[in-house]
Amino acid sequence: MLIGRADLTALAGRRLAAAAEGRGELLLLAGEAGIGKTRLLAEIVRQAPAFTVFSAGASPGDAEVAGAVLADLGAELRRNPATAAEGEGVSRRLRESADGDADRQRRLLVTDLTELIAGAARGPLLVTIEDLHWADDLTLDVLARLGRRAPDLPLLLVCTYRSDELYPRVPLRAWRARLLTQRHAEEVRLGRLSRADTAAMAAAIAGSALPGAITGDVFARSDGIPLHVEEFLAARDSVPDTLADAVLARASALSAGARRLAEVASVLGRSFDLDLLTAITGDGPASVDDGLRELGERFFVQAHPDRSTFDFRHALIRDALYADLTPHRRRSLHARAAAAAVAAGFPAAFVSDQYERAALTEPAFHYAMSAAGEAAEISAHREASELYERARRTAPETLPDAARADLLTALAAELAAVDDNTAAAACYTEAYRLRLRLGDRLAAAALLPDWVAVRHLLGASLPERTTALRGALPLIESRTDPPAQEVRANIHAALAAAYMLDRRLAEAIEDGNLARSLAAEDCDRAMRCHLDATLGAVLLFAGRPDEGTVLLEESITRARGWRLEGQAARGYRMIGTSMSVLVEYGPALRWLPEGIGYAERVEQINDRNYLAAHLAHVRWAMGDWSGAETAARQALADGGGITTRITALHVLGYLAMGRGEHAVAGDHLDEAVALASGMGELQRLSPAWWGLAEIAVAAGDLTTAIGRCEEGFEASARVRDAAYLFPYLLTGVRAHLALSGASAAREWLRRAGELIEERGIPGTLGVLPHARGLIHLHEGRTGKARVELAEAGEFWEHRRRFWEGTAVLLDQARCAVRSRRSGDAAGFLTAARARYERVGAPLPAHLSPDDVATPRPVADHSGTAAPSRSPRGAAPPRTVLSPRELEVARLVTAGMTNREIAAHLVIAPKTAAAHVEHIRTKLGVSRRAQIAAWLSTLD
Repeated sequence: MLIGRADLTALAGRRLAAAAEGRGELLLLAGEAGIGKTRLLAEIVRQAPAFTVFSAGASPGDAEVAGAVLADLGAELRRNPATAAEGEGVSRRLRESADGDADRQRRLLVTDLTELIAGAARGPLLVTIEDLHWADDLTLDVLARLGRRAPDLPLLLVCTYRSDELYPRVPLRAWRARLLTQRHAEEVRLGRLSRADTAAMAAAIAGSALPGAITGDVFARSDGIPLHVEEFLAARDSVPDTLADAVLARASALSAGARRLAEVASVLGRSFDLDLLTAITGDGPASVDDGLRELGERFFVQAHPDRSTFDFRHALIRDALYADLTPHRRRSLHARAAAAAVAAGFPAAFVSDQYERAALTEPAFHYAMSAAGEAAEISAHREASELYERARRTAPETLPDAARADLLTALAAELAAVDDNTAAAACYTEAYRLRLRLGDRLAAAALLPDWVAVRHLLGASLPERTTALRGALPLIESRTDPPAQEVRANIHAALAAAYMLDRRLAEAIEDGNLARSLAAEDCDRAMRCHLDATLGAVLLFAGRPDEGTVLLEESITRARGWRLEGQAARGYRMIGTSMSVLVEYGPALRWLPEGIGYAERVEQINDRNYLAAHLAHVRWAMGDWSGAETAARQALADGGGITTRITALHVLGYLAMGRGEHAVAGDHLDEAVALASGMGELQRLSPAWWGLAEIAVAAGDLTTAIGRCEEGFEASARVRDAAYLFPYLLTGVRAHLALSGASAAREWLRRAGELIEERGIPGTLGVLPHARGLIHLHEGRTGKARVELAEAGEFWEHRRRFWEGTAVLLDQARCAVRSRRSGDAAGFLTAARARYERVGAPLPAHLSPDDVATPRPVADHSGTAAPSRSPRGAAPPRTVLSPRELEVARLVTAGMTNREIAAHLVIAPKTAAAHVEHIRTKLGVSRRAQIAAWLSTLD
């Protein structure tokens, strides 16, 4: 019987009923070891008499075998005549490969396996997977996809895992978080038993209530973990100190043959095969059958339905028996297990593990290398890295240095693929030294591009990376043969990518063109696609949009034609995000959604999420703030790496900034800066700095605003950038005008404008007339200001840029007022307000004109404010005061002067005066008495 799990069994019953109606799901049962997950799983199976049930489980060694759990599930499917075809398909597909790059092979394999398993759900189907924390990556990928498919199928997937083994680098950790965040799975957690539950369980096991002293002792030592309660009570004579003591106490009561059989089985893992067990023991079938029957009756093991595979009742029971083996007996049993596994055709990963545990390093190395190669072929990177690590541990001392360098290089590539960059860099370093020691300068130089890419992720600066890459060129300077030319091309391509990331465009173009000239027509295809995408993006930022666009489009077409899915997704990433930054929103709205769709189809999830974050940026920039917020928050939830998170934080910061929520905006942008500081890249840092500068201007902190602008300018000036600099130009002009006047603003315009004109990026040039117009307006040259601001207004309207486009309307309103064109002023102000109303935000107080004679409410005889007509008959705009402005309005109504308001609110008198002027502008009034009249209409 189950104790204390009534709520969970009821939940399972509801999920089974929904699955029977075609609304399935993925249900995760989480809890620490021994908490009762397996028992609850058995109860769920018992509640599903109308379901076809298939079960599989993971063992510690399965993490090294791609598809290990799926292979077991396929075997289960084969045994049922109704699903035999699907089971055979799963087994066959795990042995096949596909054409194209490794990413494509992996995606097709995941897709095919998912469809085969889903195809078995012709009626209500229950699939249970135990110990998911030991599962391989391929199994996790397929289960994730099944979880997404389940809501449309009569399929309930129930998986268990140990919640106390979700260490930071365990793949299940990120897998679980992603599925739960995206609501593709549901999780329930099993808690420990209370003292009362422990007493109830003890009574159920014993058949009657036990004395409180005994149950109290059991509860204290078991910590309320059901398995421990069972084992401690089964020890009978006294309560042992540990679970292992309890298991061994029970094992001492077994017959000698059953005890030996249990020890042999323990070297095979949680699950074990009958034939393999028999082969290892050397005993006859009758003896093995007798021993298994006794172990089953004593609750040590339990048989699968086919009676050819067995499980220990719990992994902790197996662990206790295995730990009790003497060292030499353990090695001997592992050696026999390895030999028997080879004869039976078991996977190389399993064989290599057994040989290593037997301390037979030479065969362990041989089988580990074979298994690692198989895993790498299907992009099973974690499995491959673990197997290459075993090969490294077991490599014979006589292994030639060249072979050792090959092993280290392969291991480094797999470690980099699973983001263990520190270990990858160390392997590349050792491999490089071995190559130099061998005099193989070409192979040593060939390592540098991948080695430098890893060091970049560890924080290596641009000079460090370029120095390392250029240092490899002398190694092959005397060679002009095709292999050397290909390595040389790869090095220059890596240099181009390094310079591109830091927006050193001239250097990137130089090395990129050199790499293209060196690469043969039939060179490394992936490298060629990577290079063309890099160079295309560089040309875009260099103000050569036509050339860059053509190169990027060709890169994408070529990569798709060659079925290089990772390179095609990168091409979409480069063109879509570049258009986003360069204010080319029309092309961005073409390439970003197309790239997102492609990345989703080929399951390049990191690229997909990064593209989605940039789509959020485009939506913010074009005034679709609701869509931008949804997309940015979804990108954060979906994950995808640090660059995705930084970009999404930029968008959320800008949105909060536009809504006047400056503290929230600052939090988002400060977090983005903290994340980006380790990377040191302009494209990550500068957008956040600009947002912080805008917030400082809005808050009247002009010194900080100018400091931020200078920081952004210096970062851009180092690489002659304009794409990230252009927003700073207006921010800096406004700050300098307010703090120091026109001279400082003109000097800022000269310095920053020079870079913007030099690059000539079309989408950035509108800031120049806009900035000149602001300076003219400040100096009272309204005629010149009107012309410049009108040009800027047309530019931003054409570019569909909301932020500057709405600000220029307010600037034009101010200019119109000073030219005594009150009707035009009211029109500009009304248009600006309408735009901000569409995005659901108040007009920014610091940008609002303080002297625009807009339509204002006039009190009628009833005392209710009634709006007057505007100078040209326009409807009066709706006005909204911020909470601070409403507070000031109430103090005005109380008869306070600006100085008295300042003293009351502990603010500067100038700030109080600014609030009053903003209130007048928003309400369309000119006298303080009219503010009081308006306030009297509020409840």
